[in-house]
Amino acid sequence: MRISLFPPHGRGAFFSLKCAVACCDVTPPPSVRREDRKAGKALSALPAPHCAARRPSAGESCRLTRHSVVLSLCLVFALFFTPAPAQGARPDNRMRLALMVGGPFETYAAVFQGLLEGLAERGLIASGDVPAPDRSGDLAPMWAWAHADAGGDRLEFAGDAFYSAGWEQEKRAAVRQRLLDRIRERGDIDCILAFGTWAGQDTATADIDVPVLILSVSNAVEAGIILSPEDSGRDNLLALIEEERYARQIRIFHDSFAFRKLGIVYEETLSGRSSISLAEIERETLSLGAELLHCSDFFDIGDTDAAADRLKNCHERLVRGGADAVYITHNAGLSPGRTADVLAPLTEAFLPTFSQRASAVMRGALMGVSGTYLPDQGRYGASILAAILSGSKPRDLSQRYEGTLGLAVNLETAARIGWNIPLEILAAVDEIYQ
Repeated sequence: MRISLFPPHGRGAFFSLKCAVACCDVTPPPSVRREDRKAGKALSALPAPHCAARRPSAGESCRLTRHSVVLSLCLVFALFFTPAPAQGARPDNRMRLALMVGGPFETYAAVFQGLLEGLAERGLIASGDVPAPDRSGDLAPMWAWAHADAGGDRLEFAGDAFYSAGWEQEKRAAVRQRLLDRIRERGDIDCILAFGTWAGQDTATADIDVPVLILSVSNAVEAGIILSPEDSGRDNLLALIEEERYARQIRIFHDSFAFRKLGIVYEETLSGRSSISLAEIERETLSLGAELLHCSDFFDIGDTDAAADRLKNCHERLVRGGADAVYITHNAGLSPGRTADVLAPLTEAFLPTFSQRASAVMRGALMGVSGTYLPDQGRYGASILAAILSGSKPRDLSQRYEGTLGLAVNLETAARIGWNIPLEILAAVDEIYQ
């Protein structure tokens, strides 16, 4: 038995109070008239009940009644043997959050940074000044900071509730099961934040009731996470979706280079296709009268160097296949130390490239989306979390998010492939890399 010297509020305190009341001799003394009791005279007007031993008055013998002895024993029991709080119990009413990701990713880090800033702007945490993420895209240090330093009395970033498979497929199911077992057995998680396609798929269909907020997914419908942009399909589920985002990128790229054969690399799995919104890209490319050249392999293998080698091999195959432009998608092979090498076959063939990731533009891709829009998605997620805190059901909230589409260009790569950047494009650029 766990012993608490200071009984907390809750069932243990209630039991102690009940014990004390049951042991107290509340029989009115003889001096209380029967007619007073019949008249229902207020208890406060009656003489105090015999609940404790007292010093005898002059001429009165000292009697230690059975009731006073039992009462004393009850009070001792209540003080020293009240059960301590159960495991997982919390001393406040803060919503306790867990975070699940497939692995390190710069996009997730930027979105999480925006989420914290948005929560701070709404007064839900004391500080959103999380240290800027490093290039590894690892959210673990950012989550640890939020646990220790975000502050506030509305949300708690549970320090031991960061879940990541590290992009290792064989670990994915076990990580998911650990989180679900914790929710079902300990009940100490009140809301799940899921970033990316893997995490979204692993939490969306789970048999749990806690709210699940899914961010940073390319296409939640195509990934099988939600039913439609209008309806998530589950009361506890919401996934942000930005329709036509990748179609707009393809149109901008085509307006700049009028390609006829567009190359693309991806992983031939459900999550691999949906994580880059392949169906949307195929539809838009076809509508522009161009052909899409595919190259697929397995990249989420836990070995970034091996993934980079496979990605570089695909780029070489696209060059040989006659691609006149290449659309660079999210890929584990685009690690910070290997991106320039992986893109080299395309640059050496003077092919223009457009990247879904600003970090790839910084490291050698010709152009792509800027990273300025990512924190905005996090801020929008903060507004959703605020609504859930206020009692809204996730399914009743809008999943549609309309973000800005900023551009980034790499001047060195433009010079290497001989492209003079038009002034109208330069005017629309948010980020320029040398």
